[in-house]
Amino acid sequence: MSKAFTKESDSDTGDELDTGPAQPAGVRNLITPEGLERLRTELKTLQRDERPKVVEKVSWAAGNGDRSENGDYIYGKRRLREIDSRIRFLLKRLEIAEPVDPAQQKNRDQVFFGATVTYVDDTDAERTVRIVGMDEATADGTDVSWVSPIAQIGRAHV
Repeated sequence: MSKAFTKESDSDTGDELDTGPAQPAGVRNLITPEGLERLRTELKTLQRDERPKVVEKVSWAAGNGDRSENGDYIYGKRRLREIDSRIRFLLKRLEIAEPVDPAQQKNRDQVFFGATVTYVDDTDAERTVRIVGMDEATADGTDVSWVSPIAQIGRAHV
């Protein structure tokens, strides 16, 4: 079929956007003050800087005529959907966020939210992690979610 007879649709991307970690039912969305500030900064950057630039580029590209083969237009529309999806996700997460300041923790004899913990893993290697909110966990494993198995084990043994 010729591209001239295909319809471009905002919802016809063929791929769903991964907007972040799912919130388990009944689990609070705890977050450190630093994590909360990072989410707010990302939201502000998307809304005030990145989105307006992409809108401007898409508008310019749309004025160049045939949109079916216009890479700037096609990519720009896709990027705009990604940005809007991320903005919606961040707004939802910020709405239910419960900031917890680890510095206010008085009982330092047990593992708590925001604590930095050193432990020995199954291979006798020493690892240090910080227990943080779900939105703050990192792929390298230095910051782990408070609902992760390793954080749960730490609380169970203390």
